[in-house]
Amino acid sequence: MAPDELTELKTQLQDWINGSSVLGCPALFVEKKDQGGKRLCIDYTPLNTVTVKNKYPLPHIDILFDQLARAKVFSKIDLRSGYYQIKIREEDIPKTAFSTRYGLYEYLVMSFGLTNAPAFFMYMMNSVFMNELDKFVVMFIDDILVYSKNEEEHEEHLRTVLTRLREHLLYAKFSKEVSFLGHILSEEGVAVDPSKVEDVLNWKQLETVMEIRSFLGLAGYYRRFIKDFSKTAKPMTSLTKKNVKYLWDPKCEEAFTSLKKSLTFAPVLAQSDVTKPFDVYCDTSGNGLSCVLMQEGRVIAYASHQLRKHEANYATHDLELAAVVHALKIWRHYLLGNTCHIYTDHKSLKYILTQPELNMRQRRWLELIKDYDLEIHYHPRKANVVADALTRRAHCNVLEVRPTARVIYCGMDEIELPTEQLVGLYSLIIQPTLRDQVIGARKRDEGMSHIREGIDEEKKACFTLDDQGVLWFKGRLVVPKDMQLRKKILDEAHTSMFTMHPSSNKMYQDLK
Repeated sequence: MAPDELTELKTQLQDWINGSSVLGCPALFVEKKDQGGKRLCIDYTPLNTVTVKNKYPLPHIDILFDQLARAKVFSKIDLRSGYYQIKIREEDIPKTAFSTRYGLYEYLVMSFGLTNAPAFFMYMMNSVFMNELDKFVVMFIDDILVYSKNEEEHEEHLRTVLTRLREHLLYAKFSKEVSFLGHILSEEGVAVDPSKVEDVLNWKQLETVMEIRSFLGLAGYYRRFIKDFSKTAKPMTSLTKKNVKYLWDPKCEEAFTSLKKSLTFAPVLAQSDVTKPFDVYCDTSGNGLSCVLMQEGRVIAYASHQLRKHEANYATHDLELAAVVHALKIWRHYLLGNTCHIYTDHKSLKYILTQPELNMRQRRWLELIKDYDLEIHYHPRKANVVADALTRRAHCNVLEVRPTARVIYCGMDEIELPTEQLVGLYSLIIQPTLRDQVIGARKRDEGMSHIREGIDEEKKACFTLDDQGVLWFKGRLVVPKDMQLRKKILDEAHTSMFTMHPSSNKMYQDLK
């Protein structure tokens, strides 16, 4: 240890009594993030290796939040030094010994670093609050959350919880604000705790694979708040694979910045209500699957999944069905036993339950789907565009259409709207036509200049040039080598409201 650490060690061991164990694990210091100073930690790796593991389960954080539906008043109680309130069996005390420069010491109470400590503490807390658990109390190790529908109920619930703590001689401290497991709880729903994502926002450029994994692990804790998390993070996760050279390119930087921005503006997610039906929106792309779980027009959770190697070879029908199956699996605790409506932009999935001929993969998935009370609906837009998802199923009145940021290609002299119908029309963006954009891009494409010279010399018989300077090949428009223009054409052919999200083969034939 460094000299300042030895001084701190001597200070912290002043009230300790030397032990007599024949065992001894090494001690070290770590910095306290919230309070400053140094925390004494023991490396119990040798002891944990030979310890019989306690398999008592720790609760899933998402399931804890699901219990808070319709609650409006919250209180959080932290146990003061919770582990130190559990006494160790007399015969096991020597096993906790640790050695220092100033002697050998033992723990009489449960220490941090013991492999079975979290599981045993969770078992103890569940035993204390077994009658109140999931009624108005949820816990994660030493964090206790009391939730109620109104203040009158909450007062009675708090009295019950504090009585239980007193009966079992457990000491607690109150928090000034309700931040539970890195989330802010309110009447509106669940939000990201800004103080917990501060490390993510202040993270500088990642320089090693270990830093990428560390960042994605911390950001991934809040992935339910981030739409298309897996798709966004794909350039970064690709660098973590074996035998891949580490190269931080602009795509990685864009993904890195996008994830930090998504956490900064993360939405408040609604709490689920198991008495009401759920809506699930599914979508696929060449990169992965994405799903959105909603209820009464409010988002409950986002989920995404990068395509594995074998999934990338799926046919379009199977890939769209895989998105539905993925949603059913990860949100099983929401959807099983409840009515749910699945929305997909692949129309044939609507009839999957009645199709007579299915391949083996589809039959296997169908067995899982039949366990759920669900209806599959078709809608022609990308399912993960969820600004106001329920309005997609409503019948539209032209005079009540909400303004959007969609670009309209036309000439000013073609716009003839009566004054009374301009209410709510915020702005009209006039852009060059596709023909004008092609002409502009052609001037920057040297290859097309050579083709044009060949036409003049009658060496390019298959190519023609019209009066406006647009190049054609056997009656088809020639698009210059302009990636921005080509991407715009592909986007219109794939995501336009008139194209109904075709497969790659169908889109190719349409463009051809």
